Amino acid sequence: MESRKDSFVLERIHISNLEDLQIMSRETFYDAFFWGTSPENMKTYLETSLSEEKLSTELNQSQSQFYFAVLNNFRVGYLKLNFGQAQTELRESSGMEIERIYVLKEHQGKKIGQELINKAIDIAVQNKMEYVWLGVWEKNTKAISFYQRNGFVEISAHPFMMGTEEQVDLIMKRSLIV
Repeated sequence: MESRKDSFVLERIHISNLEDLQIMSRETFYDAFFWGTSPENMKTYLETSLSEEKLSTELNQSQSQFYFAVLNNFRVGYLKLNFGQAQTELRESSGMEIERIYVLKEHQGKKIGQELINKAIDIAVQNKMEYVWLGVWEKNTKAISFYQRNGFVEISAHPFMMGTEEQVDLIMKRSLIV
């Protein structure tokens, strides 16, 4: 293929993809955050927040959308978007939450994250959203820098429970109004 644009697509995730989503969710979350918490807290999070039951509920939420990032016919990451009341905070109809954006470890550094954030913003614009927002762990400096390069600014923070440990997520927002 001549360029990444020719080989990169988003594939909508449906309930029939539950097992594949769960495998990718657990792997990417673990790889991203294993260094920042105890093995016990990680295990608890993976078993509860990324359980089959929880992901099934999320997939069936009409105001949420999941997409696999597919590069050269291989699933290399995924994206979760929330609209309206499905948003975890800032539940305004004029905003869209990017709740999850993950890339498999072996595909990081290939601009997949950039492709995913671009697609998320495109979807927000198509849905006439005024802004997009997300939460990012305050200790994930690489991700914070990435979001800042993409026009996101910190507007607040909220607690995030990792098992029994309370961590802090920064809330970052990007206006889409020209």
